[in-house]
Amino acid sequence: MPDFKDKVVLVTGGATGIGLATANAFGRCGARLVIAGRRRDEGEKAVAALAGTGAGARFIATDVTRPDELESLHRTILETYGRLDVAFNNAGYQEPRAPLAEQDSALYDRVFDTNVKSVYLSLQHQIRIMTQQGGGAIVVNASVSGMRNPNPGLALYSASKAAVLSLTRSAAMEYAQDGVRINAVAPGRVVTDMMLSSKIMDMGAVAAGLPLRRMGRPEEVAEAVLWLASDAASFVVGHVLCTDGGFMAL
Repeated sequence: MPDFKDKVVLVTGGATGIGLATANAFGRCGARLVIAGRRRDEGEKAVAALAGTGAGARFIATDVTRPDELESLHRTILETYGRLDVAFNNAGYQEPRAPLAEQDSALYDRVFDTNVKSVYLSLQHQIRIMTQQGGGAIVVNASVSGMRNPNPGLALYSASKAAVLSLTRSAAMEYAQDGVRINAVAPGRVVTDMMLSSKIMDMGAVAAGLPLRRMGRPEEVAEAVLWLASDAASFVVGHVLCTDGGFMAL
């Protein structure tokens, strides 16, 4: 088990799904957690659940599409803890499934503001903090959809995740020499509320199409995030770790 004792760790979108599973995993490893998300009720519930396991966590209500709230989030972390050791930029949005010609510019803005602009702004804040303190680790939640689009009707989501991957690699190359390691995870068919909302009708057929013949669990992605953020991955920079049940090998 990686050791994050007394490390300050931020997880955006940390109240549900992959974010919550990752927050739980960091908490078990001794991290001082900050969970950020839009819905306060979910965030406070997550913090209470973590407290029940002995993990310390704080929830900061944050809409990642708002630059002022992202700035406030990172300023509060720095004022409260004096540092930020690990960040998992996990918050994301997937549009309702529809052909490209039926989608509108407002939906485009929502997808790209949530999935790309928020990562861009978060990386800026996190890199500034980490370079000043001498280093840190950042993991971005991308998707196999950004590498190979398996989802007709989700063109905006796939395009946004391709942008996230390019942004992650570029930032990784620019700041590796400053001790800031930046990597990404690319989940595949993982059962979360967002995936279920895409209205996949036959989960058995989807699972049967994967080499492992099953869907993934948020906890399995969390383990990949922890490894990338840990000292065990000290020589890993600009990498995209696919947690996809073998989808990208097909």
